[in-house]
Amino acid sequence: MTDLSFEAALNDRVGEMIDACTRCGKCVEACPSVRPAGIADASPTEVICGIIDLLRTGDGPEISQEEASQKWASSCTLSGHCIRACDEGVNPRFLLAMARGAMRRKAADLPTRRRAGVSKYRETSRDVATLSQMQLDHATLERLGQGAAAVAASGEVPDFVFYTGCNVLKTPHIALLALDIMDVLGTSYAVVGGPSHCCGVMQSRAGDAEMSGRMGTNSIDKMSNSKSGVLSWCPSCYVQFTETTIPAIEKQRGAKPFELTPFLRHLRGRLDELRPHLRAPVKLCVALHQHSSVPGIVEAALDMLRAVPGIEIVDLAQPSVGLQSAQMAALPNFKRDLQRAELDAARRAGIDALVTIYHSEHRELCAHEGEQPFQIINILEVLGQSMGLHRHDRYKELKLTQDAELILDECADLINANAVDPVLAREVVIKAMLGDQPLPLMGGKPADTHADTARPA
Repeated sequence: MTDLSFEAALNDRVGEMIDACTRCGKCVEACPSVRPAGIADASPTEVICGIIDLLRTGDGPEISQEEASQKWASSCTLSGHCIRACDEGVNPRFLLAMARGAMRRKAADLPTRRRAGVSKYRETSRDVATLSQMQLDHATLERLGQGAAAVAASGEVPDFVFYTGCNVLKTPHIALLALDIMDVLGTSYAVVGGPSHCCGVMQSRAGDAEMSGRMGTNSIDKMSNSKSGVLSWCPSCYVQFTETTIPAIEKQRGAKPFELTPFLRHLRGRLDELRPHLRAPVKLCVALHQHSSVPGIVEAALDMLRAVPGIEIVDLAQPSVGLQSAQMAALPNFKRDLQRAELDAARRAGIDALVTIYHSEHRELCAHEGEQPFQIINILEVLGQSMGLHRHDRYKELKLTQDAELILDECADLINANAVDPVLAREVVIKAMLGDQPLPLMGGKPADTHADTARPA
């Protein structure tokens, strides 16, 4: 245990990486954001040197190069290509996150940045709570660690803590299927997540490292009671914890609090145990919507799909960039072009289903099911169907209507039972459900949702 503050520990790590960086520019050359960000003609070595200058002094190099360096930092989609390109063990993705913080510190004082972080945190909390309460009853919310379960004292130490993050609760069928699969495998777990257990990424993005560290450390301390570590669902929480918060805590305390493992990598590691439960054929020709930023996730997803009897996998040959669809918002036009190209490729390939991995792309893509000749489903739905597990995708069912008033009417009983303000519910449906549509729909009437996920034999 040291007397280092969280910020001091963070700054020490930044300094170590800056010292290790050779300014070779390979990270810039490998980055898929460079061209769509409009800086393909900039010198890679000068761009990374600009990032280092920004981190060392708070100021970049000469104006033209400073602009390119700041554009690179602001256009980061967390693809991870830069990490794999580095021969020196440096994490450029982490340095870019720290550079964005430095840019915000230069642009605004701490009270302004703190208000921005608090405002975003409250907005996310409101959207997550409202959309989950419009879909789930009280008992199911508690199963996902919400309500009284969020503060209840734990009893017997579980095998794992399952950390949901926040936004997967908008599409709760995904998180519930993860729990159902662990039940089948005989894994004991405690569920932690939602805004009351924030990873601190929103405060970090606002340039408030102190508050980010406080919130992230508080959540980590709440998760530090299991036999085998923590299983995480949300990739942005995974990156925030493993690249920022946990390394800083390790410097402060002299030890890592626990091992954090992405849920799909955990399942892949137990595929031999999972395979006997994948009994029912799922006769679907599928393509996987891919984000390869977290190592091993796409490989795990493909291995599990191959283990499902009846599944045929088609490679749409689309680029795998960004941490998940949410992070692609840094380059909105690029993101729309990628989504449009993937949907067009899926239609040409004649697939039955486009399979998502994470929750953000599921939210963004699912309404396109109403105008495409294929389904849009999550990988856990495919596994679940083969295992005899089913969780209804209420989010997709509601979003396919494209009608806020109908959605509110459909959810009226739960809005009342969970004491949700109807005015707030309407605002959240319009903004956070129907408005969460980066690639606009074509405007046709949505088709009926599919009765199940299986293609007739």
